[in-house]
Amino acid sequence: SDAGTIKRLDYSYIKGGGKVLQVVQGTKTDSTLSTSSSFVSTGLSVDITPSASNSKVLVIVSAYIDSNANTVQKYATIYRDSTDLGSGTGGLTAAYNGAGRLRSAMNMSILDSPNTTSQITYEMYMKNASSANIQVNSESGKVTIIAMEIGA
Repeated sequence: SDAGTIKRLDYSYIKGGGKVLQVVQGTKTDSTLSTSSSFVSTGLSVDITPSASNSKVLVIVSAYIDSNANTVQKYATIYRDSTDLGSGTGGLTAAYNGAGRLRSAMNMSILDSPNTTSQITYEMYMKNASSANIQVNSESGKVTIIAMEIGA
């Protein structure tokens, strides 16, 4: 610039980024029961096909897990196809009940960089630390997973 007058500016410095390019939602109205201490599919999933390989995908899960036993540690995570996007051991979120039945919110979100323009599936998985029953959506309400493609 010369005395505050812009003579030349590279567009890459001012172009817009971070725009939401598409939003897709998956819902589940039935329940899934498990006694597994390894992550298992809950059936709550959504498919998205990014329009650019450098896009990011924001994934939001709004669900709950119910347990009918005392002292149950419950874990939930989000998978992209066969890849756990959580920590592996603890997933993305956990809940613990000390006595009796507890319905625990398992709301999660993660900003993923899938680096692809092929269709991908995001899905909620769950596990517990014992052999007790845990169940996602035990009252057969409506739980959701949303995937938003964010432009680079």
